[in-house]
Amino acid sequence: MTLERRAMLCGLGAVGLWSTVATAFKIALSYMTPLELMWLAALVSWVLMGGLVYREGRLMQAFRQGWRTAAWAGLMNPAAYYLVLFAAYDRLPGQEAMALNYTWALAMAFLAVPILGQRLTRIDVLAGLVAYSGVWVIATRGAVMDVAFADPLGVGFALASTLLWALYWLLNARDPRPPLIAQWQNFSVGLPVLTVLLLFGPGIQWHGSVAFGAGIYVGLFEMGIAFVLWQFAVQRISRTARVANLIFLAPPVSLLLLNLVVGEPILASTLIGLVLILGGLALQQSQTSPEGVVDHS
Repeated sequence: MTLERRAMLCGLGAVGLWSTVATAFKIALSYMTPLELMWLAALVSWVLMGGLVYREGRLMQAFRQGWRTAAWAGLMNPAAYYLVLFAAYDRLPGQEAMALNYTWALAMAFLAVPILGQRLTRIDVLAGLVAYSGVWVIATRGAVMDVAFADPLGVGFALASTLLWALYWLLNARDPRPPLIAQWQNFSVGLPVLTVLLLFGPGIQWHGSVAFGAGIYVGLFEMGIAFVLWQFAVQRISRTARVANLIFLAPPVSLLLLNLVVGEPILASTLIGLVLILGGLALQQSQTSPEGVVDHS
């Protein structure tokens, strides 16, 4: 098997795993709070990442340098980003939270103007208009002339998660740390913060094996194994756009799983809004985009 094909298979594997996490989010959040889910998933991911760093013989390197960046990056991701994202999934149907979260790339293009001094192209503006019209359709659940959102706080959380994720990548654009070490260090900073919040909040409680299993699944696959597969894919592929475009496969699969496993009826407004969002992303992807940067929730 060629290296190119292995990279594509790893990319497909990552996208396949990310397609399942919206379902895992909804299952876990039916038993526990967003903070409890975040803490459990972060703990699992931290252990997994630490094991991989140790296996590569880079644990001493991870302890010696990079912590100045990790001090603020870990507060953004995993702590702030996933808490806001899980709060959105807790309030909205999984299909709506998932679709709204896909606007992160457009938020990144707009925020790059003040942060990195980049210019918006006409395609960027058109892509934003198309995609955010999809956001409006989803937020109003098809009643596009009604300014009263079905769940304004949930929509606000979902859109705030895209801003946090976009800011995270923009501020880390020149991060010299190897990706795996950076992830482990960020979780090393974020996990103690989440632990304190949990202990002074709901506390550590047992919600049953289903909730526990869903939390472990999120930690392993949303934050762990899928990241490793994606990292391998973008580092080995000859042209990053080939593997980056695989992410467009995730939303339809996510919708199907939410319908079959969680029992969410697929709303016509979600389908229309998702088509508009993916259409906007496709327009943006027709230009040169940041390599290897992707979201999956």
